[in-house]
Amino acid sequence: MKSKYIYIIGVVLAALAFAACSDDDEKAGSLDSIALDKTYLTIPMTGGDVNLTIKARTEWAFDKVVKVGTHKDDAGKTITDYDCLPTWLTASALSGGAGETTITFHADAATSGREVELCILAGKDKQFVIVRQGSLDASSATCAEVLAGSDGKTYRVKGTCTAIANTTYGNWYLNDGTGEVYIYGTLDAKGAEKNFTSLGIELGDEITVEGPRSTYNGTVELVNVTVLKITKSLIKVVTENPTLGKEGGEFVVKAAYKGNGTMVTIPEEYDWINMVKMEYVAGVPTKIEANPCDTAVITFKVDANTAGARTGMVTISSASGKNNSSVNVTVSQEGSIQEISCADFNALEDGTPLYKVTGIITKVANTTYGNIYIRDASGEMYVYGTLTADGEAQKFTEMGLKVGDVVTLVGPKSSYKGSPQMVNGVYQSHIAVKLSPSGEQMSLKDFMAQEDNTNTYYLISGKVCEPTDDEKANNMKWDITTYGNFVLEDEEGTRLYIYGVYIGWGTTDKKQFGTLGIEEGDNITMIAYKTSYKGLIEGVGYYMYHSSPEE
Repeated sequence: MKSKYIYIIGVVLAALAFAACSDDDEKAGSLDSIALDKTYLTIPMTGGDVNLTIKARTEWAFDKVVKVGTHKDDAGKTITDYDCLPTWLTASALSGGAGETTITFHADAATSGREVELCILAGKDKQFVIVRQGSLDASSATCAEVLAGSDGKTYRVKGTCTAIANTTYGNWYLNDGTGEVYIYGTLDAKGAEKNFTSLGIELGDEITVEGPRSTYNGTVELVNVTVLKITKSLIKVVTENPTLGKEGGEFVVKAAYKGNGTMVTIPEEYDWINMVKMEYVAGVPTKIEANPCDTAVITFKVDANTAGARTGMVTISSASGKNNSSVNVTVSQEGSIQEISCADFNALEDGTPLYKVTGIITKVANTTYGNIYIRDASGEMYVYGTLTADGEAQKFTEMGLKVGDVVTLVGPKSSYKGSPQMVNGVYQSHIAVKLSPSGEQMSLKDFMAQEDNTNTYYLISGKVCEPTDDEKANNMKWDITTYGNFVLEDEEGTRLYIYGVYIGWGTTDKKQFGTLGIEEGDNITMIAYKTSYKGLIEGVGYYMYHSSPEE
């Protein structure tokens, strides 16, 4: 990583999620309803099969105890998904009846060791069996190697604590310069959970940990790690991470250090952050602290921001002998809200900057939270939650938004299982589409009875038809390759002339209809305004979606 500025002034084996327990009397041996010939099975790293014989007096089945992923419900709550087996293991049967049954487990070749504990239920009784493939010895690795590694493998890695997300369970970030790994759960010195503070880990400390790799919603994690070594940092930032307005300005960082001075590094990509000056205050020795920390007082300046919100980083380090410690300071700056298309929004990286998007509501997936799909000329995007202008949730019904309305929302870009989405889009404005008096989409007969008005839109649909010879003689054109000129026919047999269809909201180009791939006989839904030309009633539409007759 290139640096724009460098300033110097003088002055136990991993505790695994599934542990072998062949000595556990509760999980081995014979119970009244079910017995296993083995409670520990091994498969070689090259892959292969292994057999387990079950003797049962009643029906039996594997319990769903293996975490295989997560999903979010309509309320946004994270739900853990369980299955009988992990994805790397298969079994010839997952249930059976009374009598003796032999099950064959299979695993393909693996690059690292892995293990799972399975539970088999038979009436009120249960038995446990452990299936291991290869060795679970920890592998020393860099953060980059962990990120590129495989789930289930145990890694040993050394790096610096750059951020702490949870001080109860011990969720934090480890960075060794090659990359950054999220630590999800840290065991204390006795191997217990929920006692992270007893370890005394602080930002900037150099820590060696050991634990198994997992992936959660695309994030690589080391889970319930064991801490092998902590080297206390020579430097600690004693001020909060700064947030500045879009107009920019100065901010001050105070860092206490025990090394030989401090060094500031600003990566080249954050050229909008500049160091103005650095001063230091010497520590005063006391009877309690004979070697107190000195304090560096560093002033930075942030340029004005005319684009979207942005986040940068500066690194402050101190060295003494072979010990070199550094801490990162995250700098956030507000920005102007950028107005972009649906396609450009979907292509963004996930983050906190806000974006304004306008499109036609094509589908309402949840009427309580306002989970909707909107489309413009560039494509379609998903909005997971629509908030009122005041930021209130679960008010979608009261807002009166519906399919066909043109809505403008502001929100950040996020993703769920690789699919892009706007989370909690805040309502800005909308153009309400006109429906029939019964609250349904407008029939073509009723549409044709409306007054001409290019600013009033109606939700209509029908079949794409070529005009008859008589209709062509009445100035109705047939063009579905460029402009989108055709006759729209509904279920009542009413035929309306469509004089052009835009491929979506936000474009003024009428020459792109052919890119939609619509053919004669397809059903199309659009919002349209009514107009007339020499007595011919016309509709001009904005495309929402279409389907073929067989769909």
